[in-house]
Amino acid sequence: GQNPLFPRILGHEAEGVVESVGEGVIDVQPGDHVLPIFTGECRECPHCLSEASNMCDLLRINTERGGMLHDGHTRFSKDGKPIYHFLGTSTFSEYTVVHVGQVAKINPEAPLDKVCVLSCGMSTGFGATVNVAKPKKGGSVAIFGLGAVGLAAAEGARVCEASRIIGIDLNPNRFEEAKKFGCTEFVNPKDHNKPVQE
Repeated sequence: GQNPLFPRILGHEAEGVVESVGEGVIDVQPGDHVLPIFTGECRECPHCLSEASNMCDLLRINTERGGMLHDGHTRFSKDGKPIYHFLGTSTFSEYTVVHVGQVAKINPEAPLDKVCVLSCGMSTGFGATVNVAKPKKGGSVAIFGLGAVGLAAAEGARVCEASRIIGIDLNPNRFEEAKKFGCTEFVNPKDHNKPVQE
């Protein structure tokens, strides 16, 4: 951000179980399994009501905000001194405090030790393909980088029924795993001594 704020609890990708809720919260209750999401949804602003955007006017990504929206104050401290929030999630901790619009309730049978990637990597890659790129059935898609976000983008292209899903990565060890997510062919730029399009 433009005005770095420290100390703060970093982290934005996680999973958890709701321990308690604040006054007026009805969307989740203690015991619910949730994923924190750093691009929250108030469900009332024009962006939240539109299918074209998820940039909530209230809960959009804000690296400057170090406290809760309600009063601007942090809910973390040590020895009486404030520790600030990060992206409204602060997940590098055993406990965190978030706005209710920044959690998504999930099936309690989903394994908590595996689902944290859904709160960022999976939703980012899959959403970028399905909601933004929107490949046509039978079309071609190229994905640069086959980490968590890239594999999720490949899965999105597979779901959209793209016929060619080209995975591009400098690490060929990722190619075999990427086939499980829909990649049909691969390019390692290191294997070529001139631009690939040539």
